[in-house]
Amino acid sequence: METKELSTIEEIRIYSDPYRMKILSHFQRMDHPATIKEIADAMGEVPAKVYYHAKKLESIGLIHIVSTKEINGINAKYYESFKGAVRIKRDDGADEAAKKIFISETQKLLSDLYDDNKKKFLTAQSNDKPYGNLTNSEVYLTEEEAKKFIEWINQFVDEHHSRKNPDQFKYDIFTTIAKTTDQ
Repeated sequence: METKELSTIEEIRIYSDPYRMKILSHFQRMDHPATIKEIADAMGEVPAKVYYHAKKLESIGLIHIVSTKEINGINAKYYESFKGAVRIKRDDGADEAAKKIFISETQKLLSDLYDDNKKKFLTAQSNDKPYGNLTNSEVYLTEEEAKKFIEWINQFVDEHHSRKNPDQFKYDIFTTIAKTTDQ
């Protein structure tokens, strides 16, 4: 599975914007390439607003055009979201001010992702048949084992990204892995 590495502050700002995260989420839910108008309609938004933010996502490779089709004299562009993993990587050569901005933007991104997934988890618990699993663990892995684990998760998600039969239900997965110091 391909990995998209975001390493500049601008790339992280583009990715961490909550509205753009919603746009990405809608693209990922589509089982086919979609136009900006389709995404705007699904979001209940004005196409021009979605187009502006989608162009930002396209500029960092998180969505891309897969085809165009002429419809009533207008070229409709069909986009897909990036299917791989997104990795945030700080530039180790950056000065202290840039490192602080990087940490701040990354913290904002994680906070938004956490809050969104927390809402989903709590909403699932209020269903008639609640199901949810929360795991917080420490594991000891080599860097190679950690990479294989991430690849396995991404491959699993990719294989189960769309419903293949009516017995399947949608589950949201939120995963983090971080190498920490052994204390």
